[in-house]
Amino acid sequence: TENNSVRAPDLGRALCVITGASRGFGRTAARQMSRLLKPSSALVLAARSGDELRALQAELVADAEAGGGGLLVEVVPADLAQPDALEPEVKTILYETPPSLPASLGDVSRYAKSFTNMAEVDSYLSLNVSSSLCLTASFLQAFPQRPGLRRTVINLSSLCAVQPFRSWVLYCTGKAARDMMFRVLAEEEPDVRVLNYSPGPLDTDMQMLARSRTADPDIKKSFSNMFAQGQLLTCEASCTKLVKLLLEDNYVSGAHVDIYDV
Repeated sequence: TENNSVRAPDLGRALCVITGASRGFGRTAARQMSRLLKPSSALVLAARSGDELRALQAELVADAEAGGGGLLVEVVPADLAQPDALEPEVKTILYETPPSLPASLGDVSRYAKSFTNMAEVDSYLSLNVSSSLCLTASFLQAFPQRPGLRRTVINLSSLCAVQPFRSWVLYCTGKAARDMMFRVLAEEEPDVRVLNYSPGPLDTDMQMLARSRTADPDIKKSFSNMFAQGQLLTCEASCTKLVKLLLEDNYVSGAHVDIYDV
């Protein structure tokens, strides 16, 4: 993103990619980010579901044209577990594994002692951890530091990155690893703005899976109670808090910031 001498209530002219953009938080983020990008910006949307991406693309293009145009929206149906899934054509990266896919949550119907199949664990970590590191590294190499260029990386984190949930060993491990990965990046690359944003308990397909499949009875009950008591957050409300963080730009690079602290 181009730097401005006076910060305006937008993200300036930018190239932005959002992974997991077909559903849930990623889809909401695409909508909100598109409204914050100045003319001549580009928004790249990536996910496994090509049909849903193209429908979102049509919606955002129509909205941009109604508002005067100037936003290029491209879609990339991609399996992020593959090392060449995305071409390095962006400077701002919002990482979120698609919440609608069971693979992103992992198998929560079992406890840690049952995971003896290394290929199963490797597959989960490849999608949820390895792809994030390799894609981030590729983008940063493709767009090295130069005057006037601002680079930001946002990792969609979770309470599970800092707190253990019984029968959620894969999900907690992946989230904790990604948080530390981006904390290290913040230390190594002080010119890159890095944020680990925990969006809170969202009313998404992943929450429905958590309520139906979680093995641990106490954890399962807590999710069911949140749903029954109306405590789940909308993606729109959480994404609004993320946008607030980005526009104010006061967070410590590499920090884990929870929605309830914003």
